[in-house]
Amino acid sequence: MAMEAEDPNQTVVSHFFLEGLMYTAEQPSLFFLLFLLTYSITLTGNLLILLTVGSDPHLCSPMYHFLGHLSFLDACLSTVTVPKVMAGLLTVDGKVISLEGCALQLYCFHLLASTECFLYTVMAYDRYLAICQPLRYPVAMNSRMCVGLAGTTWAVGAVHSAIHTSLTFHLPYCGPHHIAYFFCDIPPVLKLACADTTVNELVMLANIGVVAAGCLILIVVSYVFIVAAVLRIRTARGRRRAFSTCTSHLTVVLLYYVPPVCIYLQPRSGGAGAGVPAVFYTIVTPMLNPFIYTLRNKEVKRALQRLLSRGPRESPAGSPPP
Repeated sequence: MAMEAEDPNQTVVSHFFLEGLMYTAEQPSLFFLLFLLTYSITLTGNLLILLTVGSDPHLCSPMYHFLGHLSFLDACLSTVTVPKVMAGLLTVDGKVISLEGCALQLYCFHLLASTECFLYTVMAYDRYLAICQPLRYPVAMNSRMCVGLAGTTWAVGAVHSAIHTSLTFHLPYCGPHHIAYFFCDIPPVLKLACADTTVNELVMLANIGVVAAGCLILIVVSYVFIVAAVLRIRTARGRRRAFSTCTSHLTVVLLYYVPPVCIYLQPRSGGAGAGVPAVFYTIVTPMLNPFIYTLRNKEVKRALQRLLSRGPRESPAGSPPP
């Protein structure tokens, strides 16, 4: 990736040095084992959910189709950041990342993160149709619509990420090359640019702010209608069943949305300390999602038991939730 510095006497940076997370340098071996355990749990949990949803015919509703996409996104999102953090804990050279590698990591991270943001919105819309318009649900959320919505989230996420990556790495970088963060993200990388970053910061606030706020508003509106519909259900068992499929989604939405708000709405406050909230939605949330969904969803637990036991796949009592 060739770039020209504003001053011809300045040297263009060819690599960056990731300073990592605060306090991890004091006990690198301990934190390496902690991240290794977290990453292993994340991959295992999300892989099991993906295999369960993909192989069990009982989990054929749109809700589980989107859950499979979420598990794949979580596994990939963790893979983009955690291995590099682990490498940096082992050796100093592990903290070094090339300019091209930094651009690739930033693109992949925002592709996956923004796609997951859009997917949460689609999942809220799916729950809205299932609970508020159950008669219309089978027609409105057919298999073709599910594939179309999932594909759209990936396409929009790709465009969204491409815009930010191109704007970020169109700037010249001529030193310093130390990124006060544990991966290449927009705010800490912009701090190293040898040019005015005001336009980039405004675009970041407008683009990410509008996208995140728009998705969050749609999710909140969907759940206002969902709660109103659930409260009208006459039986307590019916209300518990409807709420159980929604509280899992709301829990992961809160875990996912709150940390980025702390980071991207204050682009100039980045630094090693800003990595703490980022850990939650890049490392912790992808690990917790499989547990949140399996512990609160009886159908997923039953399907997971059938997968692990390799027993006969008899139909469970009762029909799966819409």
